[in-house]
Amino acid sequence: MSGLPNIDVEGLRSFIPEDEIYRWLKETRHPTRKRVREVIERSLNKNRLTPREMAVLINADSPRLVREIFDGARLLKKRIYGNRIVLFAPLYVGNECVNKCVYCGFRGDNTELHRKTLLSDELVAEVEALEDSGHKRLIMVYGEHPQYDAQYIHDTVRKVYRVKKGPGEIRRVNINAAPLAVAGFELVKKAGIGTYQIFQETYHRETYERMHPAGPKSNYLWRLFALDRAMTAGIDDVGIGALLGLYDWRFELMSLLYHTIHLEETFHVGPHTISFPRLEPAIGTDIGKLTQEHAVSDYDFRRLVAILRLAVPYTGLILTCRESVELRNEMLSFGVSQIDGGSSIAVGSYAASGSNDFKKSQFLLGDNRSLDEVVRELCDAGFIPSFCTGCYRRGRTGEHFMEFAIPGFVKRFCAPNAVLTFLEYLNDYASGETLAAGLKQIEREIENMAESEAKDELFERMERVKAGERDLYF
Repeated sequence: MSGLPNIDVEGLRSFIPEDEIYRWLKETRHPTRKRVREVIERSLNKNRLTPREMAVLINADSPRLVREIFDGARLLKKRIYGNRIVLFAPLYVGNECVNKCVYCGFRGDNTELHRKTLLSDELVAEVEALEDSGHKRLIMVYGEHPQYDAQYIHDTVRKVYRVKKGPGEIRRVNINAAPLAVAGFELVKKAGIGTYQIFQETYHRETYERMHPAGPKSNYLWRLFALDRAMTAGIDDVGIGALLGLYDWRFELMSLLYHTIHLEETFHVGPHTISFPRLEPAIGTDIGKLTQEHAVSDYDFRRLVAILRLAVPYTGLILTCRESVELRNEMLSFGVSQIDGGSSIAVGSYAASGSNDFKKSQFLLGDNRSLDEVVRELCDAGFIPSFCTGCYRRGRTGEHFMEFAIPGFVKRFCAPNAVLTFLEYLNDYASGETLAAGLKQIEREIENMAESEAKDELFERMERVKAGERDLYF
């Protein structure tokens, strides 16, 4: 399993129909209010939208119609996800890379970047620092390099799962790493990973090839079909994404939907998550030249997240610390279901008291709050922070997750599990101010739950958590 994969994409054809995307965007210009409302109503009935319907929302750009899209996204998110916001942290394992992506600080020919790969004891120290802050869910991030092959990913994931400090433990490790062959994905699956996340960066092929001039990543189709290989290998929990700012965000949004449809039609389940990071400054990169034509304004960023929420009702939407505190807080209500908190993206930075050394980082962060601060502000805004990993460990992933999610059972499992994991966090890690805010929010959440046997069982399990038991979930 050593070395980079032998890239073979013979016979594959892109499932991103560029001409069709442009046609839908053209044919749906200037939609009527009635048509926009029809599309929103179809989404509120928990249907995944068609590309043409998404194009209608994209072209609904008058202030009045945009407000209706925001209102629809808020209502849909409330119906499906309730008040939960899932929390995680990124853990950068190594920044060695053989690609030459023009926008990325990790690119192989960037001499300004300080290269670093965590040694075994350094990896343990990073995980202990994350556990000390209260994290239970990580996404491990690797550069694309022969050193970070499937065996290496497998072994580092297993090591992370073995690290226990005090009441701390990592219960779910997600992965953001280079595409693998099917055999490589099969090996990584054996490590017990959660979601395997690969971003296409840009789905526009001409732009993709210009932005990725050399290295394995220069092969558009090898990357485009990466998650097909992952799902063929049995990884049924995958995440897609686009790096906004490389090309027109309207095209990228449509392409994310086409990718979702492709996975649904091929494997009977779409992506578990969609990410939509915006291009950020990176060491050794001229961000100004890259963003002049396709920069995404805050206004359009809000719009596209709301449109995504309506287009894919049951897909988790991830908003990272790339964005500012103010923007992140605003967008929680109309689409986002997962955020990171207390993040450091320099390799080895958690054990060094969260020192985000820009010379070891892929890009700059816009939100540098601690996890405790993020949790407290979520509570103040009426959200229930969740560290839950129950669905993953109960096997409610892939098609099994949709069996529960589509009838509306997510709240039945996820709301109680959110309360239990949040209560653990409050008892083990929270500051006094956050503890007070958190207990009040739990009270409000429970008051809004219907009386049932499940609610009675939740009370019983909460008492067990208060008595010191951990890792209780439905």
